[in-house]
Amino acid sequence: MKYELTDNTINYYGRTLYQIRALKDFNNIQKGDLGGFLEKAENLSNDDNCWIYDNAKVYDNAKVCGNAKVWGDAEVWGDAKVWGDAEVWGDAEVWGDAKVCGNAKVWGDAEVWGDAEVCGDAKVWGNAKVCGDAEVWGNAKVCGDAKVWGDAKVWGNAKITDNATIESEKDWFSATNVGSENGMLTVYKGKDGLMATRGCFYGTIKEFLAKSKEVHDEKTHNEYKLLIEVAKSRILE
Repeated sequence: MKYELTDNTINYYGRTLYQIRALKDFNNIQKGDLGGFLEKAENLSNDDNCWIYDNAKVYDNAKVCGNAKVWGDAEVWGDAKVWGDAEVWGDAEVWGDAKVCGNAKVWGDAEVWGDAEVCGDAKVWGNAKVCGDAEVWGNAKVCGDAKVWGDAKVWGNAKITDNATIESEKDWFSATNVGSENGMLTVYKGKDGLMATRGCFYGTIKEFLAKSKEVHDEKTHNEYKLLIEVAKSRILE
């Protein structure tokens, strides 16, 4: 056993949650360290280095295992599972049958729920929401007020931000090894039309092309114009 449930309890929406205490040294935890709050021992595996820190809460039938970490004021509940080397922190929430795994990170006020999965090296933060049967994996990033839902899948090095609304794979387009830095261009549906992210740039496709014309040579700018046309054809068909 690596931890125990203490007598330090809180009543949380009618549930009794118990603060945990380490029974031995492991990873960055010292014997006697207090952790976050669980409803029952089944919420946190006694194997590997997983841990619940600070004021984080894991309850219902949720499970944290592997080397996963949950800290801050984050919450995991329902039948959700966080495992591998995944991390959930801040005020983030994971619930339902959602899964966060691999090296994925969810933080800020982000929410993951339903049957959604965030895995690989994916990152979800800000006020972003990933829900339904949506999947985010690879090195993909979802942030701002973006919502990825339905059967949508976002992967690779795609960056979906601000007020994006991604319901299916037809709602976004990406191209790799583009521009003078051989980077990635992502175009997606937003509330105000098609948006583009490229490096540190974020804006409408019109703003993107205007900026490209300003800073790039003619060849690179023409390549971006072609890619935007392809994106429009794919997304607005």
